[in-house]
Amino acid sequence: MSTLRLTGGFVIDPAHPADGAHPGDGVRDLCVADGRIVAMDPRAPVDEEVDARGCVVMAGGIDLHTHIGGGKVNLARLLLPESHRQGDDGACNEGCVPSTLDTGHRYAQMGYTAAFEPAMVASNARHAHMEMGDTPILDHGAYVMLGNDELFLQLLSEGGAGGSNFEPIRDYMGWTLHAARAMGVKVVNPAGISAFKFNQRKLDVDEAHVRWQVTPRQVVHTLARALRELGVPHPLHIHGSNLGVPGNIESTLETIRALEGLPAHLTHVQFHAYGTEGPKKFSSAALALAEAVNAHPNISIDVGQIIFGQTVTASGDTMRQHAQAGFGSPRKFVGADIECEAGCGVVPFRYRERSYVNALQWVIGLELFLLVRDPWRVVLTTDHPNGGPFTSYPHLIRLLMDRSFRQEQMARLHPDVAANCALGAITRELSLHEIAIMTRAGPARLLGLADRGHLGVGAAADIAVYREQADREAMFQVPEHVFKDGTRVARAGRIVAAPVGGTHFVEPDYDRGIEKTLRAHFARHGSVNFERMAIGHDELCNCCNGGRLLPAACFRPGP
Repeated sequence: MSTLRLTGGFVIDPAHPADGAHPGDGVRDLCVADGRIVAMDPRAPVDEEVDARGCVVMAGGIDLHTHIGGGKVNLARLLLPESHRQGDDGACNEGCVPSTLDTGHRYAQMGYTAAFEPAMVASNARHAHMEMGDTPILDHGAYVMLGNDELFLQLLSEGGAGGSNFEPIRDYMGWTLHAARAMGVKVVNPAGISAFKFNQRKLDVDEAHVRWQVTPRQVVHTLARALRELGVPHPLHIHGSNLGVPGNIESTLETIRALEGLPAHLTHVQFHAYGTEGPKKFSSAALALAEAVNAHPNISIDVGQIIFGQTVTASGDTMRQHAQAGFGSPRKFVGADIECEAGCGVVPFRYRERSYVNALQWVIGLELFLLVRDPWRVVLTTDHPNGGPFTSYPHLIRLLMDRSFRQEQMARLHPDVAANCALGAITRELSLHEIAIMTRAGPARLLGLADRGHLGVGAAADIAVYREQADREAMFQVPEHVFKDGTRVARAGRIVAAPVGGTHFVEPDYDRGIEKTLRAHFARHGSVNFERMAIGHDELCNCCNGGRLLPAACFRPGP
């Protein structure tokens, strides 16, 4: 049994507030045995002791929404070969979409130990799992895309307004989660990707799909209800209607109403919080969205903060990506589809401080972080790589924790934005405790990861040790130590070990009778043999490079 003791560090563990059983945040020792946090006599000998005095100790970071595996990521890499060049110093510049190796290393170098791919297509699930399995160190998982596939829309349409096909839809979702070894379900532009294939260029929440005559409202509510009845811990992951369109705040608020109290997670909401006020008919609606989130405890969000500079946008939302292709920088575009299940659009983009639209997007994201009151329902993301690369997280953390730095950065913006935005009047500065929630404890809770995101007894020993510094960007850029399951993987920015990460997924119960319907559908419309769709446990282990399988427990299903 290997043992480790971190001594004298300031431990921040929001999942365990101070009470009779837990000490809360404060200076104390942390003990590890065989990859788990344990209670240990302070006088007991250990194999290794690490002096953490002057350091902040947190659980390993968890990125709930980051595009790191699957077809669109490779398309993004292929589209920008000029960003993958060897520099004069011999080092490889991996650009805004790093390789699998570099992705794992860079996350670990910042203190992150888990990352989740938010847009896995069921027919391409093996590739997504293999790519994530090739990403060292990080535990991982993925959300499978539903809500634009032809079978779902057909069942929903045939069920009519009364929803008579709900049980087959629920069981189809259960089978898809099982077959793809997914952690949850993602819907992108509900029914809109499919509508685009029928030349419908817009689909608002209550507009009918030209072919199936169903609305995004029906799609969202049905998916969210089915996930609740299946007992899947992570609520429906929603990329809403009208991404990036001025005035789309109304669609976002209607999507929240469509849920009728069902739990849901709205993703990259910065792109869905736009008004039409002002001379340019483009304005921040962050306050309206924040008020809605504050008033609806069933809703959680991640922000999708933009970061100035070159990146590439890679999304399943073919409709919106096609509309934005003309703004690409450089002017390149890839659109793709597979099995008529979803879509894919890839557009390079450069966010500029002196652009009115880009500056306002930057402001809106920060306003959302600072206006939503409950940090447990806000996750720190850039929607990597869409808003910017995940490597910019330390910079984003400093913006949220340091108002004076925020104001310095605002002075560089387009003057009309800097002079009129509400961000300048917001005095809130996030605390280290709140950052630990948004980057660790909160994502773990939203994903149902009982032994991750905290430092309580029995938790996985995923630990990041940061040297206390006034400059929070420097502090979070390079931890002193990073441990994955008790093994040191990074020391002062240098990777010292690269274990294979584990794979998170759910195994909901469902009626196997749905397979008769699925077999007939795939035989008639698919190019993949139905018998080869489902990924078995042994195959999943092979896909994921021999990493551990980490099934997440479903809660007791109920209506």
